[in-house]
Formats: sequence, structure tokens, C-alpha cells
Amino acid sequence: MKRELDALISQMHTAGISYADAIRQFKKRYILEVLAHHKGNQCKAATELGMHRNTLSRTLAELHMDTAQIRRGMRRPVMSERPLLLNQRPAVGERMRVQVGTNTRQA
Repeated sequence: MKRELDALISQMHTAGISYADAIRQFKKRYILEVLAHHKGNQCKAATELGMHRNTLSRTLAELHMDTAQIRRGMRRPVMSERPLLLNQRPAVGERMRVQVGTNTRQA
């Protein structure tokens, strides 16, 4: 991993990315990764990051990260957009799919 980080730093320096921009991008990606790990839970993410939840919230605002969009991106799709698994009941109002051989028909 150290080699990968060294190569990335070298590429960023060669590309002329400023120190401030590099730090900003690192913070964004690292915070997004921790938030994803905790399914958008800011309290748990802040604890892992070693900061207070308010500090995390303020950092997200400073980095222009939309917390609502982050949470939406971590939600499961609505039932109508999920694939129907075998032996799974359809959602209310959805027609049951019956599979016969290789053909699929609506019941």
C-alpha cells in the first residue's frame, strides 16, 4: 500500500495538484469511505474518525459534501427497483412473475 500511495503522490505532484487540493480530496474520499462503512451513520463515523459528530458535520459542510445525497446513495433501492428473487412475494400492487421453463410470463 505504501508503494501505491507513493506513486499516487508522485502523480499528483507531477500533475501540479496543490497541497491544499490534495488534502481536500483525501479528506473527502476518506470520510466517504468511513461513512459508507457505517451506512451513513455520522455518529459512528465521527467516533471512528476520532472527532465529535458536530466536527464531522462542519467538515462535511466545509468540503461541500451534501449529507442528504450521501445518505440517499447508501439506501437500498425501493422494492419496485429490486430484482424479484424466487419464492419472494411481490410488493403490494405488483404482479407476480411466474417462471415456466426458459420463458417468463405475467400471472
